[in-house]
Amino acid sequence: MADLSVKICGVDFKNPIIPASGVFGYGREYEELFPLNKLGGIATKGTTLHLRTGNPAPRIAETPSGMLNSVGLQNPGIDHFISSELPYLLTKDLVVLANIAGSTVEECVEVAEKLESTDVHMIELNISCPNVKQGGAAFGTRCDMAAEVTRQVRKVTSKPLVVKLSPNVTSITEIAKAVEAEGADAVSLINTLLGMRIDINTRRPVLRNNVGGMSGPAVFPIAVRMVWQTANAVKIPIIGMGGVSSGKDAIELMMAGASAVQVGAAIFTDPFAPVKIIDEMNDILDSKGISSVGEIIGSVQPW
Repeated sequence: MADLSVKICGVDFKNPIIPASGVFGYGREYEELFPLNKLGGIATKGTTLHLRTGNPAPRIAETPSGMLNSVGLQNPGIDHFISSELPYLLTKDLVVLANIAGSTVEECVEVAEKLESTDVHMIELNISCPNVKQGGAAFGTRCDMAAEVTRQVRKVTSKPLVVKLSPNVTSITEIAKAVEAEGADAVSLINTLLGMRIDINTRRPVLRNNVGGMSGPAVFPIAVRMVWQTANAVKIPIIGMGGVSSGKDAIELMMAGASAVQVGAAIFTDPFAPVKIIDEMNDILDSKGISSVGEIIGSVQPW
């Protein structure tokens, strides 16, 4: 069997597959299907300073080769996560990436500060959230805002800091370079693309929030492109995601420059997708005589 282990920011992963934030909760339900220790890591449900009930329904809709969601970061808040969810996850043999978010820089900082005294392995900072103090524009859509929130969170935590980037930008490489300059240890990308569907009978958007994040196989080529561009722009590791649904997809994203891969929407159609992807990756690498997954990271050879 190929060696699937990877090291990111000094943290060892037994394999590079991580369920993405928002699709796997805190892992409890999925452990009824398979042991969590089969996974390389888990990116937890996006967690905010206080409890959030999320957006009103309908907030999920199918699209060709994908889905739209406007769940709105429904979560029990950071204190509940630290007291009730994190201890459970830390008993499992996998890396825990605590995905955090906030409506202001101060909220993001306070959440990160609370995690500093825990044993969580990494923090994944979601900068696709709207900054209410800057007119509602997402932190991750402007270099100055992305840099500022990264700089302030970096001040309060010694944990490896992964900044999750939004694809809804003119140049994702400029955002990546901005957060790298302010202390990000790694970046993860891509978050969902902004999309919309309309019910032609009611003439209303199918989502109550009007627009939502698009994910699924349709976005995979965009993810590959953005991971490749970012890998050529920064020196820090990349965790890739966006439409991954097979071992082949995961290998392709790693060849583009990702050191690990998050799996999202595929889990909704097949809850066993992450473990199947791990097995498929091993089979493909074995068939090609590749002894270590590290050999394929960034190995694409552009024309």
